[in-house]
This record gives sequence, C-alpha cells and structure tokens, in this order.
Amino acid sequence: MSAESDVLVVGAGPGGTALATLLARAGLSVTIAERATFPRDKACSEYLSPEALRVLDRLGALDDLLPLGAPLHGTTVTGPRGARLDGAFAAAGHAPFRPTGLSIARRILDARLAAGAVAAGATLLERHTVEDLLYDRGAVAGAVVRNAGGARRSIHARVTVGADGLRSVVARRLGTQRRSHPRRVGFVAHLADVPDLSGSAEMHVGTEGYAGLNDIGAGLANVALVVPAARARAAAGRAESFFFDALECFPGVRGRLRPADLVRRVLVSGPFAARASRVTADGALLLGDAADFFDPFTGEGICAALRGAELAAAILPAALEVPGPVRARRLAAYRAARRRAFAGKWAVERMIGYGMWFPRLFDRAVARLERRGLAHTLIGVTGDFVPAHAVLNPWFLARMVL
Repeated sequence: MSAESDVLVVGAGPGGTALATLLARAGLSVTIAERATFPRDKACSEYLSPEALRVLDRLGALDDLLPLGAPLHGTTVTGPRGARLDGAFAAAGHAPFRPTGLSIARRILDARLAAGAVAAGATLLERHTVEDLLYDRGAVAGAVVRNAGGARRSIHARVTVGADGLRSVVARRLGTQRRSHPRRVGFVAHLADVPDLSGSAEMHVGTEGYAGLNDIGAGLANVALVVPAARARAAAGRAESFFFDALECFPGVRGRLRPADLVRRVLVSGPFAARASRVTADGALLLGDAADFFDPFTGEGICAALRGAELAAAILPAALEVPGPVRARRLAAYRAARRRAFAGKWAVERMIGYGMWFPRLFDRAVARLERRGLAHTLIGVTGDFVPAHAVLNPWFLARMVL
C-alpha cells in the first residue's frame, strides 16, 4: 500500500498543528484532517503557561499572538472556606521562558497555528471527519475520512497521529481510551466587561466544583464552571441558566457576571478524566487530550499538547527512515519521553483534583501555602517551568497540610 503522506494528523488543535509544523519543517509530508473549519470556538480555559509560550516561540507564532490576548502573571486560588493564595510566575524561584503566560481565545490561537502549519508545507483538510482507520500488515496505515458533502476517501499514511481531543476517534478505534474518576463536566463562555479582573487567572473552589475567570483581551473574559457530572445533568436543555445560577454559588464570583454580557454561547465539554492505556500502536500514536486529560483546574491542556508535539516530532523522522509499516517498538522513545516529561505533573494534577473532594483539607492547604510563602512554587509547577519534585517532596507536602 503506497502512502500519500508520511504522517496523517487527525485534529488541528494546538498539538496537531504544532506537530505538523515541526514535521513539515523537517521535510516530511504531512496531512491534517480537521472536522471543523477555521476560525472556530472551543470549550477551553484558554490558559497558556510560560512553558507553552516557549513552544509557540519555537513555532514562530508567539510575536503575532501576544497582542491578541492578555498576559497572565500567575494564578489566584480561593478555597471553599475563603482561604486564598496568590502565586506569581516571576516569583517561583525558577526562571521561566517569560515572566508571564498568555490567555487568548482558541478561535484566534487555533486558526493562527493552523495557518502556520500550512505555511510550513502541511496540507490542511477542513471539514473532514475521520470515520475509521486503515490497516496494512497489521499496522495503522491512514484513515477513511468524510468531507462536508458526505463523500468518503481514504488517506494513506505511514503514521497516523490522534490529536483529536477528549473524544478522540483514533483512541477509540485503537481501543485504548479509558475513563476514570472524578467525572467532571465543564461549561465555558465569554463575557464582556467583567469587573475586578486582575492580571492573574482566578480559580474559585466550592464544595461542588470550581469556577475560573481570566482576561482574554479585547474587553472579554473566559469564564469556566466545572462541576461533577451528576450535577451537570441538571443543565440539560438550559445550559445558560444553569451556568449563571451555579456561578452565583461562589462568593468571589457572585454579582460580577450578568447574562446580558454574554458574548459567546456556553460551550460544554466532558466528562473529563480520560486516559489512553497506551499512547502508541503499530503505525499510530496519540498526543494531547487524546492521550491524557485529567481535569482543567491546573490549565495543563494546551501546554501538554504543545510539549507532546515536540516530543513526537523528535522521534518520528527516525522512526520513518526504515521502509514498511512503522511498528510500535520504533515509537517507544515517544512513550518514554512522555513519562519523563509528564509523570510528575500528572501526580500534581491528581493531588489537586482529588484534594477538592475534601473542602476542609483543601482550604487548609491553600491557607498554609500562602502564609508560608509556598504559593509561587506551586503555581510555577502548574505553569510548567518549575519541576514537579519541588512540590512532590515530604518537606513541601508537610508544610502544606500541617
């Protein structure tokens, strides 16, 4: 079976387009299949850490994007009982690529990165939905796609990359996607003229979920609500009213948001906590949310996708040098690189995510982190530039709760 492309990337989010850009620059032929058309909105916290900006700079996109969003100096967290911490990237004790992150609408970010991939030489097929995978001698060898008019075609490729998000078709076809707990659902909207926004992302934790607010520039704010999946069922048929009613339950948010200021409809995503049991197979690999997504609280999604693209781009050219199907063993370096890059962050994500199940303990930890000057370190870890072992050690953990 002859290949039309060296690599087929399914999904044109930040991870997929970053990978396509890096591979095209390396001289590989790359096709991207994306079911939407640009520009398009996405349910996302729209939070980019300082480390995410480093990857955007490598892609040559950062200078164009900076004026189109709002800088993020760090994160403030308010606990269920009112305890608060303020963490600043610049005070975290490790020098980030930049002292700020960036909050920017995915409608802008994704379109710019997709255009960059095309400029690098990749082929972008918008409004093309992947229906199934193709196989050659037991290895994935591309996909069957359907265009907007309903016509089907086969795209043959030596490696197929699933970068198609939380509900990844590629992961499902490979039979690798697994769901776990806690099962939470997110509601995200854009509002105009939200008062009292600072230069940091705000996280407000309650007894049943949390809310996030951050300035995304142009007078707009990204407002997110995350609640248990069982509670989210009450939003059926009334997502907007549920969204505003639930946000009023957070003291730090109450009275700041008006339905009249809604400028983009409420988008829903989840349930979260999905992970692939294996991120590589013969002829295929997964990256971004298709590979792993636990919870959006720490804002890991975009950075993890961009960083995963770098890791995949580092091993794919060599894996493609040998003719014939690309076996999973030739992709093993990607699995190992992901473990080295993300294992500590996965542990921190889960520590915070499960900690919210215990409001009294969570509030206690927030208060102690702030009082003992440890908030900056934690926010640096969630900002992807402070190593996770700065938090995952007995000294830090003891001072956080004792």
